[in-house]
Amino acid sequence: MSSFRDTLYYIFRGGPPDAGIPGRVRAEIRSSEATSERLIGWVQLGLVLFFSTLYAIAPRAEGSAGFNFVPIALGIYFLFTVLRLFLSYRFELPNWYLLVSIGVDMALLVGLIFSFHIQYGQHPTFYLKTPTLMYVFIFIALRALRFDPRFVLTTGLAAVAGWLGLVFYAVLADMDHMRVTRNYVEYLTGNTILIGAELDKTMVIFAVTVILSVALYRGRSMLFEATRDHAAAMDLRRFFAPEVAASITGADTQLQAGEGSLREAAILYADIRAFTATSAGLPPEAVLAVLAEYQNLAVDVINQEGGRVDKFLGDGILATFGAIQPSTTFAADALRAATRLIETVDASQQRFSAAGWPGSLRVGTAVAAGKVTAGVIGSKSRLEFTVIGDAVNRAAKLEDANKVQNTKGLTDKATWDLARAQGLRMPLIEERPGADVPGLTQPLDLVVLYR
Repeated sequence: MSSFRDTLYYIFRGGPPDAGIPGRVRAEIRSSEATSERLIGWVQLGLVLFFSTLYAIAPRAEGSAGFNFVPIALGIYFLFTVLRLFLSYRFELPNWYLLVSIGVDMALLVGLIFSFHIQYGQHPTFYLKTPTLMYVFIFIALRALRFDPRFVLTTGLAAVAGWLGLVFYAVLADMDHMRVTRNYVEYLTGNTILIGAELDKTMVIFAVTVILSVALYRGRSMLFEATRDHAAAMDLRRFFAPEVAASITGADTQLQAGEGSLREAAILYADIRAFTATSAGLPPEAVLAVLAEYQNLAVDVINQEGGRVDKFLGDGILATFGAIQPSTTFAADALRAATRLIETVDASQQRFSAAGWPGSLRVGTAVAAGKVTAGVIGSKSRLEFTVIGDAVNRAAKLEDANKVQNTKGLTDKATWDLARAQGLRMPLIEERPGADVPGLTQPLDLVVLYR
């Protein structure tokens, strides 16, 4: 019973509770609803123009003796629709205005139906047989475009109330001539009322309203979930490279630890010199501001050269070239990114000073190429996409070796030769064959990228 009561409550309030839904998601839902209201307005405008055109060119029904209210009703509805559409582009229409709009829709329709017995000089039972009642379902369906069951329910209940009002008026009017009948033939051929037939029409309107409202309640629940998932997917693209985020959100099955592939790739490590010692004497907000400036700059350089940031390691950056998307120039791209990053940081000292960094901010970079495994690691509850392999370890050790070699950028001879074969046109600064690199068991032929 409680569940049924909660469902009715949620239908009347517009769907499932939005507790726990982030503000930005609620804002996106409101934006979608505002767009739906504009769509409803355009559809209404199209309908009124269509029916006006049809009324203008169609042959007139004979037998009209009284005043014709149709042109007036169409004119009023056209003006109201244009006003509503105009306001929907100026601001978000409040709920009370939408309820007024529903009231206007139903009042015009019911008033138009009521006017037929005046226009044709017939007893009010005459208008109960008009096919104009069918337009009720258009108005109900229009409200479904918003995906909010409240307005569909309100429209349907207003239609039921309006129709019952017409029926009661027809029953009560001119009581000295009883118009109620139980004869179906007499009902169809004369100005009489068959109560069962009018109840059938009322029940059909009510049933369609309830079915649509329940369907929209369920649909709105899925809309909330879909909007929240969409926002999460957009956020995911800020934490991962676009290709990685797309592979996660677009996977046919749930990703599991251990899934990956072997790739030929280049790994770039970058690190700020003396960051820990310098930042210890700075306010936390200054440290984060400097890191934000540096990381924004670094990401731009890496992306422009075809790489993707794998992770931020405090003040360090691990980037991959060719690991996520296969590339034929991964080594050349990585070396260009390494040297460009150093040059761009050197040229951007004013930005770092303005953010609160004392003195000059310096970085070291290193690149190593080879086979790496790119894939998912972690546990059932915590996964991470990363790269593993000798090239990753070698790039990290080479970056540390910058301090020993008194350089800003290093790579190994094999990576340099591969980059040259891939089209790299950088001048060779210096080779240092057989150098000892801390953390590596064998001496390595080094190539200086930047002193």
